[in-house]
Amino acid sequence: MNDEQLLRYSRHVLLEEIDVGGQEKLLSAHALIIGAGGLGSAAAPYLAAAGLGKITLVDHDIVDLTNLQRQIMHIENSIGQNKAISGKSFLKNINPSIVVNAIGEKADTELLNQLLPTVNIVLDCTDNFATRQMINRLCVEHQIPLVSGSALRFDGQISVFDSRSKASPCYACIFSPEDQLEEVSCASMGIFSPLVGIIGAMQAAQALQVIIGFGEPLVGRMLLWNAGNTQIDEIRISRNPDCVVCGQSH
Repeated sequence: MNDEQLLRYSRHVLLEEIDVGGQEKLLSAHALIIGAGGLGSAAAPYLAAAGLGKITLVDHDIVDLTNLQRQIMHIENSIGQNKAISGKSFLKNINPSIVVNAIGEKADTELLNQLLPTVNIVLDCTDNFATRQMINRLCVEHQIPLVSGSALRFDGQISVFDSRSKASPCYACIFSPEDQLEEVSCASMGIFSPLVGIIGAMQAAQALQVIIGFGEPLVGRMLLWNAGNTQIDEIRISRNPDCVVCGQSH
């Protein structure tokens, strides 16, 4: 690190769990954030501020007025703009020294197969069950750790799925892709504004832990946050040997 970086990230360097070595890992890391809405708007700025060297934002959606209640990367002047492009502008204002790639396309298998070999970690900040399953499957195939978060109404959840570990479950171990789940969204159900900030910031924290390699990330655990009664519950989760994505027979 140069002198300017040592000063900018000095509060990280003071933490013995991070120190210069950990900060250098961040500076050389590449995170893929899929979804630049509520969760992505909280996760991405903290990763940028923390000095994560390269961030790729993927989102095909367009900013509209209803987003501004919670999606803090976007402002009124962003309305009508692609969310990934709007988010890139926001992140570069936070930390001009990092590289931010904006991909204004819908995440699909072809795109992710191109991107995943280049990244160190993936943050799933989407709100679609089918997309989550696709992201999980490809992260397992490419052996890339996945930080998964979700939020709706007053309820949020977060976990880390690290397919590099034989003991780690994957998203499909808990939520089978064979399940027929009814899709719900904040457009129809509503969402408490700070909830996405809480879960998204937690996603950023988990990503930093995994990249640097300190503490105990949420591998094999899922946190459930209820913003209505300010309650946090933890569920222990195990790998499913019959999982259709990461099970032994697959």
